[in-house]
Amino acid sequence: MGILASTATSSPGQAPAASADQSQPDAIQAYLAPLVANQTLAGAVTLVANRDRILYLKATGFRDIEAKAPMATNDMFWIASTSKPMTATAMMMLVDEGKVNLDDPVEKYLPEFKGQMVRARRTDASAAQGPPELVPANHPIRVREILSHTSGLAFKSKAQPGALDLLPLKDAVKSFAGEPLLFQPGTDYSYSNEGLNTAARIIEVVTGIPYEQFMQQRLFDPLGMKDTTFWPNAEQIGRIAQSYKFDDKTKQLVEVPIDQLTYPLNDKARRYPMPAGGIFSTAEDVSKFAQMILNGGMSNGKRYITENSLHEMTSKQTGLDGKDYGFGWSVSKDGFGHGGAYNNQMNIDTADGLIVIFMVQQDGPYGTEEGKSIGSTLARLAKELEPPKVPDPTAAQAHGQN
Repeated sequence: MGILASTATSSPGQAPAASADQSQPDAIQAYLAPLVANQTLAGAVTLVANRDRILYLKATGFRDIEAKAPMATNDMFWIASTSKPMTATAMMMLVDEGKVNLDDPVEKYLPEFKGQMVRARRTDASAAQGPPELVPANHPIRVREILSHTSGLAFKSKAQPGALDLLPLKDAVKSFAGEPLLFQPGTDYSYSNEGLNTAARIIEVVTGIPYEQFMQQRLFDPLGMKDTTFWPNAEQIGRIAQSYKFDDKTKQLVEVPIDQLTYPLNDKARRYPMPAGGIFSTAEDVSKFAQMILNGGMSNGKRYITENSLHEMTSKQTGLDGKDYGFGWSVSKDGFGHGGAYNNQMNIDTADGLIVIFMVQQDGPYGTEEGKSIGSTLARLAKELEPPKVPDPTAAQAHGQN
């Protein structure tokens, strides 16, 4: 017997979620509660959805352990690299419009990338001594390579030694262009924030508007993602889950700041949007984006990207064994998804037509063995959800006639 769907508020354009039957056991809560008790995690929000409705939405544990503040389903999280599929989707909108070609060299839009050099691979004993040997790139990096982590761009620039949100996007991307590539473009894979940030800068150059404005106008507002932002306001800051890290010595969770961002988080004067990982959001907002993707790029009758672009995004683009990445998405035979630095997850199972979103705010690995299987266990439990019980209008009419 599967678990019954929990209560959840439906979003605009979504069918209402099923009402909860509290007499039925909730296997997801039963699974997560001991993980809160043994300090595997402080708290989390779990959401399961299909193509047109939220099947399950519940909070577990605490938003703030010290304050004994329980987690709520509308609490906010820094989703970190779960931002990448959103940025990649924005780029694919421009591909659909004929404004960008995936095989174009990046330098066509950003001239600062002309004449890039590559670190030569050396295995001799002197390789670690002195400056690296540089050789010309075998071809200019292409748009498809910055979206698939195969460009040779580093994870982050040396110009960003600390927080990732202290440079305007234009300046940050110029610093990327000034550094040698890690390998010849298209020959290897190296996970790169720089690549997705460079894609966002192309969006700015092509459209003539700031990246964050494009995201707001073309994705967040139309999809009804009202709590998705680079700069949470004062009210939203009060709903951000406290970040924790497991302390190996005390075997307890300890509070930590988000070390990749600058505080205060609502400071628009000093903080800049970081396309590869700077978004704050809620489980329900992320589900609206995921449902649009699961529905072939459509939501509420509006097309966001073409099916062809979606296929490109969610197909393996790396061409390398063991590196299964599309454009902004990790891909597998069953679907695709992406996680973030603080352990949140967005997974789309195309075989079963299910979305599983797990929002948690934990820096580093979970401190218990149980933490290693959270993702796979939630995926299994999501598949055991019973379909929501929707009233039969014919039966209701018949009842009214009796």
